[in-house]
Amino acid sequence: MTATLTSNAQAILLLTAPLVAGRMDSSANLLSWGDYNRLARILRERHKQPADLLGPNAGDVMARCAEHFGRERLEALLGRGFLLSQAMERWNARAIWIVSRADPSYPKRLKSRLREDAPPVLYGCGSISLLERGGFAVVGSRHIDDELIRYAENVGRVSSEARCMIVSGGAKGIDRAAMNGALQAGGHVAGVLADSLERAALARENREPLMEGRLVLFSPYDPSAGFNVGHAMQRNKLIYALADAALVVTSDFEKGGTWAGAIEQVDRLRFVPVFVRIGDNAGEGNTALLRRGALQWPDPKNAQELQAVFAIVSEANAAQPRQETLSLGVGEEASEYEGSPVQKSHETPVEPKPASRVAAMDATALSDELFTNVRRLLTQALGEARTEEEVATLLLITKPQAKAWLTKLVEEGVLEKVRKSKPPRFRTVPESERLI
Repeated sequence: MTATLTSNAQAILLLTAPLVAGRMDSSANLLSWGDYNRLARILRERHKQPADLLGPNAGDVMARCAEHFGRERLEALLGRGFLLSQAMERWNARAIWIVSRADPSYPKRLKSRLREDAPPVLYGCGSISLLERGGFAVVGSRHIDDELIRYAENVGRVSSEARCMIVSGGAKGIDRAAMNGALQAGGHVAGVLADSLERAALARENREPLMEGRLVLFSPYDPSAGFNVGHAMQRNKLIYALADAALVVTSDFEKGGTWAGAIEQVDRLRFVPVFVRIGDNAGEGNTALLRRGALQWPDPKNAQELQAVFAIVSEANAAQPRQETLSLGVGEEASEYEGSPVQKSHETPVEPKPASRVAAMDATALSDELFTNVRRLLTQALGEARTEEEVATLLLITKPQAKAWLTKLVEEGVLEKVRKSKPPRFRTVPESERLI
């Protein structure tokens, strides 16, 4: 994919992008993301698109937008064509593509889940189609020891073996370790960068996976932009929005981007189940996230065990209303820009429930494949005895469902109920002691 632009993308870049190749122009009063969302609503009301602001026939739509943003400001921004051409030369030389929220190739997951928080423009390199396949978000702190580096690399490797794409932020520490582990194992990775996309696009270590279509790097910020704390915080929701499940390997307590992003997901957005690593050295931040509603990571050791976890996550997600099935407002922006009437929903929106519980069902009604995954995961996870409530948390299910599955596995002789335990606890029966 090259940096060839649609007319809509050209207009949105002129209105919102700094066009860093033209640093000499410091007078541009760019539209913020919030400004652009206001302008997009004005355009939709008139069944227009951003490209209609370009050229001599802008007419009425320019006059209407100028009431809110000022004609002089809009004309100055839209008149930066030469600066845009300079920037395009630079981006093409680095194989950087650009896609706008008005383009059909814009990632559907971002538009449907983030709605008006979806960035107006994305810059990237590599295969944009990877952004539609879902994946496993792995995030964590920047400053970690070698043990956690190896842990995150192993998570990436196992995910690759399970044919699950890693989604992360590209920052040093946990992010980069998980991405490296997946790439070294031949897997696929999506990196959501907060800065320095140009440098990443040219980095020697990224060249081969980019060319092979196994890596996509993208950012909502100018490819030359340096590090900015606000940008790093903002991109967190993009990581979760692209994924199907997430793992926080390590987080500081009540500070830092990892904590802020995880809390936002657990408390408010709830795009995906958020797991946290547990254990003696998990840290105060991870423990606090568990108390806030995150899930214990069962720490699968191989691809089969990880696939079992993902199968249960998939079942949980399928049982819940997903945000992308609701009336999306700005999420329908691309089709509206093509001139179709704006479809307004008169139904009361359904508040999405946390994707951390699946509706109770009879164990006998489960598909053979799903129950095989449940059996495998519990056999691995219950080396240490756990209560029904702990199993429900582990498997993202209701307590009655956990009880039904545990009862069935006790009947099969795979698990045993610990005597004299209150509340009741269950553990794996050693294979040598099972009845044949």
